[in-house]
Amino acid sequence: MFIGGRQPQVSMATAKTGSFYLTETITLPAGTVDGGRVQGTIDLGAYVNVATGQAVAIESVDFISQAFGDFGMAADQLLAGNGSLSMQLTDLNPGTAFVRADNQSLIASGALNVDQTNNIASHTVDLYPDNFGPSALSEAFMVVNDSLYLVAGPDSTTTNAGGSIFVTARIRARVVKLGSKDWMAIAIQSTASDN
Repeated sequence: MFIGGRQPQVSMATAKTGSFYLTETITLPAGTVDGGRVQGTIDLGAYVNVATGQAVAIESVDFISQAFGDFGMAADQLLAGNGSLSMQLTDLNPGTAFVRADNQSLIASGALNVDQTNNIASHTVDLYPDNFGPSALSEAFMVVNDSLYLVAGPDSTTTNAGGSIFVTARIRARVVKLGSKDWMAIAIQSTASDN
């Protein structure tokens, strides 16, 4: 029997833990040039297990940009001129490059756009899929790879010469158990994305 004329949703994952946070910070050296990229890695080896069908469900991703040793967030300290500080989180290794938005390994991306002339900054974050949340585990980004990769760098300008810029990804996740068919489907999709 269907309630309200709709089929009940069947989640492909069951939560093994509550939500927890993973973080990674990468350092962009002072004066990093337009198009320069730096990569950091988050090890998921303790959370992903092929034999038991264990994976990581990404619920949300926040990007934080900070300047110099005092970790201030004033936009005029991040870049030397008008431009953006861009960042991406993926589950396949892109090296020190960004991936296109239709790449299946892209978990989240963001940009801090800075208008030095008018003293304006705006921050955008894109999540894939954009309906994350613990109430909809079947909608979370499932990761079966043993690493996540954070890449960031300036575009259309250089980073401020006054000091290093720090870009942090704060990832809310939980460990989940997948059925063997679901785990295999995600692994095949991930592998196909790498080709």
